[in-house]
Amino acid sequence: MLMKRFQLFILCFWLALMSASAQSFTLKGKVMDGDMQPLELATVSCVQQGKVTMTNLKGEFSLQLQSADSVVVRFTMIGYKGKTRVLRRPRGTQTIQIQLIDESRQLDEVTVTEQRRQTGSTQQLNTKDLRQTPSATGNAVEELIQQQAGVSTHNELSSQYNVRGGSFDENCVYINKVEVYRPFLVRSGQQEGLSVINPDMVEKIGFSTGGFEARFGDRMSSALDITYRKPKRFEGTASVSLLGASAYIGLASKKLSWSNAIRYKTTRYLLGSLETKGEYRPNFLDYQTYLSYQPNKRWTIDLIGNISENHYNFIPKDRETKFGTMENVKDFRVYFDGQEKDVFRTYFGTLNITRHLSERLLLSAIASAFYTKEQERYDIQGQYWLTQTETSENLGVGTYMEHARNYLEADVESFKLMLNNKSGKHETEAAVAYRMEHISEQSREYEMRDSAGYSVPHTGKDLYLIYSLNARNKLNANRIEAYVQDTYKFTSASEETFYTLNYGVRFAHWNFNRETLLSPRASLGIVPAFNHDVTFRLAAGLYYQAPFYKELRDTITTGGITTASLNSNIKSPRSIHFIVGYDYRFRMNERPFKFTAEAYFKALSRLIPYSVNNVKIVYYGDNSATGHTAGIDLKLYGEFVPGTDSWISLSLMNTKMKLNGRSMPLPTDQRFAMNLFFTDYFPGTTRWKMSLKLAYADGLPFGPPHRETDMQAFRAPAYKRADIGMSFRALNNEDRHSRSPIRNIWLSLDCLNLLGIHNVNSYYWITDVTSQQYAVPNYLTGRQLNFRVQVEF
Repeated sequence: MLMKRFQLFILCFWLALMSASAQSFTLKGKVMDGDMQPLELATVSCVQQGKVTMTNLKGEFSLQLQSADSVVVRFTMIGYKGKTRVLRRPRGTQTIQIQLIDESRQLDEVTVTEQRRQTGSTQQLNTKDLRQTPSATGNAVEELIQQQAGVSTHNELSSQYNVRGGSFDENCVYINKVEVYRPFLVRSGQQEGLSVINPDMVEKIGFSTGGFEARFGDRMSSALDITYRKPKRFEGTASVSLLGASAYIGLASKKLSWSNAIRYKTTRYLLGSLETKGEYRPNFLDYQTYLSYQPNKRWTIDLIGNISENHYNFIPKDRETKFGTMENVKDFRVYFDGQEKDVFRTYFGTLNITRHLSERLLLSAIASAFYTKEQERYDIQGQYWLTQTETSENLGVGTYMEHARNYLEADVESFKLMLNNKSGKHETEAAVAYRMEHISEQSREYEMRDSAGYSVPHTGKDLYLIYSLNARNKLNANRIEAYVQDTYKFTSASEETFYTLNYGVRFAHWNFNRETLLSPRASLGIVPAFNHDVTFRLAAGLYYQAPFYKELRDTITTGGITTASLNSNIKSPRSIHFIVGYDYRFRMNERPFKFTAEAYFKALSRLIPYSVNNVKIVYYGDNSATGHTAGIDLKLYGEFVPGTDSWISLSLMNTKMKLNGRSMPLPTDQRFAMNLFFTDYFPGTTRWKMSLKLAYADGLPFGPPHRETDMQAFRAPAYKRADIGMSFRALNNEDRHSRSPIRNIWLSLDCLNLLGIHNVNSYYWITDVTSQQYAVPNYLTGRQLNFRVQVEF
């Protein structure tokens, strides 16, 4: 009897075990992207059973689930279109492979989509629909950068930007792994034409506000990495507005892809809102081509060409500016005679030949050339009256004369040999480059001021110009650069914590000042086991600002005449970066959000003091200062409105520079900045879209012109601006099986400077016979409307 009970117990236990085994199964597989590359940290979830896991560094996953008539499994990742799979009565071990497609290739309503998870110092952004946002410059990529945390601008006419207390020249820009340059003589936003980056051709944007990798050049503030798109089929866009026009066409075959783009820009309508009235005739033209040819799997040949022709012609007539306080209003009135004619002509080209030694090993030979010929010529005389409005008292009456004949010609050629290798958990990149630099400059500038019939300044015996500059310089120099870096992705023993370590070193030698630089850099990203929605980031490195033409110019004043020469003893300014970052991804009301915080400290040494007027930077030609920059950047990004992406950012910063024994803020000391980018649809429709851009940034230090930096004891008012745009999708063939070549037609109306705020860009200083100076603000553009039509093919 006992034996029968024991046998019955064994039988029941065995049946229960078999039943439990039959009700559970193992789901294994791999998640790939559109190029069949593994996607790490993608989410695999079964909501019904409350089970979730993430893919490892190889894109693989394993999940234990309970069997049922149907088991729904969801595969998702930020920046990619999610997929759902339904398993029917699964048993045992199920193996599946999933391919997630980049949303930028699928969705048209996404404005900016961050790609993958940021575990390094470079964030990935996308410019899919920035053409529908309000823009004063037409340079969509730079305007996107200007809205990021830690980045600031105080001039809507300029595409240049400051990053964490750095100057415009401290930002390096790459297009398809080749560093690009800007014109040298540009001194105002009005002169700036079209950026070398064509937004119609851009596929990827990588941007770092500090702690960037060794593959990026010797700059102290930021790195912008642009990758141009290779069209997979015929595509095109055409747009026209009151500020210009553009057209893009992309062609593709099995072995060849070819992109062509042309842009025309005129800011005559926009400049008409400035207080200085006259005849503005700015014309900017740009053509770019990108050809990629792959004859077989072993070879790839890429060619990029760019021609830019920028003309700025201006005949001023008169100007009236009121400034001061409500109780103390001053009126500045000027009548002009003369004109300005500027030409900036640039050519840029790259050739990249890549040998695919294997699927994971690439060898590239890259050649590039940049040429610019620039002319800045103006003779402008102004007769001015400065009046106290309440009493009609004349505070100053006089004449000034400004003259310039500036000519510059430069060419830079470079040759780079680069090796890329992916091996297991390592991704290694190394390169060596040789660069030849040739610059020829002839400059003659002077400014005369005559206040009430007296030349200022004067000694009683001698008369002097208030400013006079002569420069005749030539630079012929060579640089050797090399770097090696490795990205190592690994996990903890339990494979629950993910690590991304990037480390490398950069070497450079310049024969002009006989200086050799060594720049080690490292960053670490951690996705902790306790929460895979959290990412910690650490970065540190030694960075140099390799001097070039502008930094080399050292000035000596003798007898009232300033002469500029090139200082061959100049050294590279140095910055040590320390960065701590935190990312948290979460969902609110079933919508994705991401909160980012970064704290940073930069120890600065061997600084070359400089002053900023509009967008012109004047360096003092010696390493005579030290300093620091510290701050914190906060950003909340996500779907504030379902189906659209928006963000808000806040930056707090403190900079100090020690010069001649005195402590003072850097010229770029912006203590706070806030930016908001918000998109929404009209209720009940996705055909009407609204985009709003808000900026509020602290004013920058300033002082009298042609003085030392330690004389800049004043601070400009805060920069405040609001732009709003309304877009109507007049035609949508995106999701229809239409034979029409037209995919979309957008009609847009933008209101630039919606609140009509008078932002100050710079100051014009006048002097009376008692040598008292008055700072007259130069205001930026007023409220303007811009209408745009865009057609997508």
